[in-house]
Amino acid sequence: MNSYIETPASPVHDQSAQVGWSSKADAEKQLASHTHTLVIGPYLKERPNRAPDKIVSLRAPEARLEEASGLALAIDLDVLAAQIVFLSDIRPATYIGIGKIEELAALIKDKDISLVVMDCALSPVQQRNLEKSLGAKVIDRTGLILEIFGRRARTREGALQVELAHLTYQKSRLVRSWTHLERQRGGFGFLGGPGETQIETDRRLIQERMVKIERELDGVKKTRGLHRKSREDVPFPLVALVGYTNAGKSTLFNRLTDATVLAQDMLFATLDPTLRALKLPHGGRIILSDTVGFISDLPTMLVSAFRATLEEVISADVILHVRDIAHEDAQAQGADVDGILKTLGIDPQDHDRVIEVWNKIDQIEPERRASLLDIVSQRADASRPILVSAVTGEGLNGLKQAIETRIARGRSLVQLVLPPHDGAGLHWLYTNAEILHRNADEDGAVQLTLRVAPERLDQVMRRFSAARLQPTPMRALEISGV
Repeated sequence: MNSYIETPASPVHDQSAQVGWSSKADAEKQLASHTHTLVIGPYLKERPNRAPDKIVSLRAPEARLEEASGLALAIDLDVLAAQIVFLSDIRPATYIGIGKIEELAALIKDKDISLVVMDCALSPVQQRNLEKSLGAKVIDRTGLILEIFGRRARTREGALQVELAHLTYQKSRLVRSWTHLERQRGGFGFLGGPGETQIETDRRLIQERMVKIERELDGVKKTRGLHRKSREDVPFPLVALVGYTNAGKSTLFNRLTDATVLAQDMLFATLDPTLRALKLPHGGRIILSDTVGFISDLPTMLVSAFRATLEEVISADVILHVRDIAHEDAQAQGADVDGILKTLGIDPQDHDRVIEVWNKIDQIEPERRASLLDIVSQRADASRPILVSAVTGEGLNGLKQAIETRIARGRSLVQLVLPPHDGAGLHWLYTNAEILHRNADEDGAVQLTLRVAPERLDQVMRRFSAARLQPTPMRALEISGV
């Protein structure tokens, strides 16, 4: 396979470094498995006169708590209990009320809990006050997601991006018992405490480290730009998979490309981007990119830090929004992904570019499946979702055809006849265009139907004087059979 097809982000090839990373990950996993954890979902009660800056989530509280517990389990924490706390209002000092704090403190003492995960964003003051009142280490949703990303990062680029986001998070807190600055990757900064490798730091030291990381990431961005330029030198469109974490993107990626990307039933199983080539039904080839999963309330610092990685999405010709249609919160998850796409400057309603892929239909009961098919049939062709099962392979041919249709809309159809002796010309066309149809005449001449990217059209027309351009894009679709 050509080097421009597979471009994972700067993998570490040093075997000793890999062994060291593995040993550290094993140690963190063992430490986490012995960390008794309580997950708290402090959710505002729905109230008609609530201030507009305190928006109540569309998700059911039980589903939100289940997701928060899943985040904790994703890094092997020993979750002993999970509890919803309904709030009338958020307390500036402690987020939750004193009565509930006393009740939780008793539970924490009774179960010997050492870590409390709050499924919300806490201010530094709220975090410190809760730790004092509860007698346990407290982290919020942002801190937990950062730790998951730290565990999942497999490349130097991923590690740098996690560390940058972690430093941004820590900068306003200036906690003096964390060890993140001396680590290559950000795993389990919250499990450290006084007496364990303290680093006396201040804003200047953090800022200096952030500047250094940003410089290194600029270098990574330039390298990624060169990789992208090498891909642009061949007529392979880029198709990016996006979606809520655990929607089945990696399983779909593996099924389409016969790859072996980590695909597990866990949140954020994939962090670093992976690219592979894929052949479409009519002979065209694309580069398929698997990206990090999104999640509700994704910290803005992570979106910013991972922008270099997400540029694969920004520059994609086609975006596949993969949704776990069997999940009870599928609609809310889809809205969260749409929101993040908008922050990246992508219009999720641009159906010429974005295709909704409703995954996991194998997990749906027959009655609901019939209802979904009815919903899909009533939508316009351009906005019609593609129903698939990445596990069984059902619907994948329709997905490939939908991808090919989107790509064809921006490309021109060309017909020409090559003389028998022009083997070099035929090779050039296979390298610089998509051969949709090829037929050899009795005299050896080759009749070709090509699909050509806009940036290659002038070259084709100049090099082959007998080439004929088809008049309309619709005609191109008809001939290609899409």
